[in-house]
Amino acid sequence: MKELVEYLARALVDNPDAVAVEQREDDETLLIELRVSPEDMGKVIGKHGRIAKAIRTVVRAASQGDSKKVAVDILS
Repeated sequence: MKELVEYLARALVDNPDAVAVEQREDDETLLIELRVSPEDMGKVIGKHGRIAKAIRTVVRAASQGDSKKVAVDILS
């Protein structure tokens, strides 16, 4: 999942070197934290959060076989 989020984010931003993705797991949840530069936050979130919602939807669809809930947090 980490690689998928990183690939999607790098394709969206102007400064792909500033993209950092961390993945944390516990028994029932997989948390993916996406960090981008403050200048690129608007591109990753999108108008009315549409891009962020699309990223979360793609990640959720890719994790359908897993028994864990997947959450994506976008941070600057």
